[in-house]
Amino acid sequence: MAPLHALLDESGNWQLVPARSSVRFKNKTFWGLATVTGEFTEVRGAGQVAANGAVSGGLVVGASSLETGIKKRDDHLRSPDFFDTEEHPTIRVEVTGLEPTGTNTATVQATLTVRGATVSLPLSATVDRLGDGTAQVTAQATIDRTQLGVSGNMAGMMPATTTLLADLIFAKVD
Repeated sequence: MAPLHALLDESGNWQLVPARSSVRFKNKTFWGLATVTGEFTEVRGAGQVAANGAVSGGLVVGASSLETGIKKRDDHLRSPDFFDTEEHPTIRVEVTGLEPTGTNTATVQATLTVRGATVSLPLSATVDRLGDGTAQVTAQATIDRTQLGVSGNMAGMMPATTTLLADLIFAKVD
């Protein structure tokens, strides 16, 4: 795997490879007895590395594509209590910068928009160039979902914090 600085030295456009990528979330219940996990199965995105090494890009996530493995829970999460997917069909992540912190690690400056509300989303990420020429970005962040209007609480069982996890593969397109 090539170090991050080698990837940043190679300017160009990168396209997300959805079949090799995942965007997930997990929530612990207040009692810690269970963790609710889910994945968004519709994700598209692109990124750019400028000649000076500046990074930008974004992801568009189909909010109604979430799957937790329990249909009744998925339907509730799509409802106005949580994601309100009829009124807000997409979740957006906009990347505005990347600051290397190590050989293959970085802090990514981004924003997250859910239900029309946008918050800053600083991400700790690992960035690797894979043997097939693609780039893998693995990132996670813990957010306060209530700041984004995702405030459903199912009888007080869910804390306000949610962990977001992304494992993204990008292929260079030029």
